[in-house]
Amino acid sequence: MRLIPLFLTLIWMLIPLRALANDPALDALKQAFQRPTSIPYPQENPYSAEKAQLGKMLFFDQRLSKNFNMNCATCHNPSLGWEDGVKGAFGGQGETLSRHSPTILNMAWGKEFFWDGRAGSLEEQIRGPVESPNEMNVSLDTVVERLSQVPGYRTWFDKVFPGKGIHTDGILKAIATYERTIVSGTAPFDLWVSGDDAAISDSAKRGFKLFTGEAGCGACHTGWNFTDNKFHDVGLPTEDEGRQALTNQAKDRHAFKTPGLRNIRQRAPYMHDGSLQNLEEVVWHYVSGGIPRASLSSEMRALTLNQQQVKDLVAFMDSLTGADQPVSLPILPY
Repeated sequence: MRLIPLFLTLIWMLIPLRALANDPALDALKQAFQRPTSIPYPQENPYSAEKAQLGKMLFFDQRLSKNFNMNCATCHNPSLGWEDGVKGAFGGQGETLSRHSPTILNMAWGKEFFWDGRAGSLEEQIRGPVESPNEMNVSLDTVVERLSQVPGYRTWFDKVFPGKGIHTDGILKAIATYERTIVSGTAPFDLWVSGDDAAISDSAKRGFKLFTGEAGCGACHTGWNFTDNKFHDVGLPTEDEGRQALTNQAKDRHAFKTPGLRNIRQRAPYMHDGSLQNLEEVVWHYVSGGIPRASLSSEMRALTLNQQQVKDLVAFMDSLTGADQPVSLPILPY
């Protein structure tokens, strides 16, 4: 009985990859995953280098938490794919929260934020964890008062927001501007898309074919950042209502935002609750088709994949991780 899957595995591995390298349809498909050439900034919050630098200082400043024990990087660590490497995020009192911290990589291309999409802009999203009683737990009015006592911050705000002083809207806009500069680096996959056929392994190439074809992953993980920015119930065992808590619609029960896949190897554990420890577990979950229930996404179905095909999908996802981009800590104003 073990000879059958082995035979199928050998057939799969003998697929002529030369054909993939000279396939016009494949070349056209690759174009859907081309990296953008610039970062989009909203008209109401345009980019400036000074604003981004101010936002970076605020991002790493623990004065934005009630007990001076947290900053944005507590849950969004640049060394961990801008996540925190634990199943549930850390709370302001040392407690473990029920959801895993999502990455802030490539948020400039986001539409709705948090796992359930309750924030409609990056500026609005930033307000959430600062004022949440379970996270940084401080009012932005208090933050304004604190920062107003710091001469260095007064100078920076006068430079970035002339005549407005230190104010809540400026804090949110500055941090959002910095976060929009956080973009994943060029990955082996990008080099392959651009024409370097040797940039990724044969296994990764087979994985891409599966990802965009038989396995159906590309139905939700679309575009260069590999997310449709929509919400789906993927059949995980969970009591979390997900997006339904906002919309009160049955179709949104247990639905969570599709995460982008850039730098995915750095971002374990996975899923909204951090319940899957590695990419192999993630793939096998999707192979299973998830828990059947009324809210289960129509894109979810049981798959017939062998061990080698699972390895190929993982190899493809590994090719989405770019070179590390060192992040220097800012010198905070005093």
